[in-house]
Amino acid sequence: MSEAPRFITFEGIDGSGKSTQARLLADALRADGTDVVLTREPGGSPGAEEIRNLLLTGDTDRWSAMTEILLFTAARRDHLEKTVLPALDAGKIVISDRFADSTRVYQGATRGDLRPTVDALHKLTIGREPDLTLIIDMDPAIALRRGLARSSGEDRFEDMGLSFQETLRHGFLTLARDNADRCVVIDGNRDPAAVASEIRAHL
Repeated sequence: MSEAPRFITFEGIDGSGKSTQARLLADALRADGTDVVLTREPGGSPGAEEIRNLLLTGDTDRWSAMTEILLFTAARRDHLEKTVLPALDAGKIVISDRFADSTRVYQGATRGDLRPTVDALHKLTIGREPDLTLIIDMDPAIALRRGLARSSGEDRFEDMGLSFQETLRHGFLTLARDNADRCVVIDGNRDPAAVASEIRAHL
């Protein structure tokens, strides 16, 4: 990478620790005097946060995979317009807890052969990739226990069970292999401070 990344995303299965690592990186960069916007998906803007509530709560079969794709894409477009692009245009670093790769894996790779649809919608409505994507890789059984223990109420995907999380992990590792120019896999089965240190080294 010839220039320092300005749009950084964290990806991984539920409970992998990516949200913690996104926050730790944002805190570290701010301590160095960097202007950082820490955001998340689905969400990150008022409209997208409303869609988040629709997507992450309720029964596991509340939405079909196709409907999920459309809702996630709508939320991402609002997030991009209202938060991500204005921050980048202002010269800030944007760190996002999830972005388009989550839809590629959660809906495109694990819930039917819908990846072409995900890619087509992304090209049409988003058209932006991160400069750097950090994929926190973790044992799915441990991550699932951690995710369910949070009892956040936003556990619709955790409720789909261990086999779903294992499929997600495979999807993220495949995505990292296919996008090695921007994706880095980080071993999340360690103390959070050790994980954070490795992430800083990649910057």
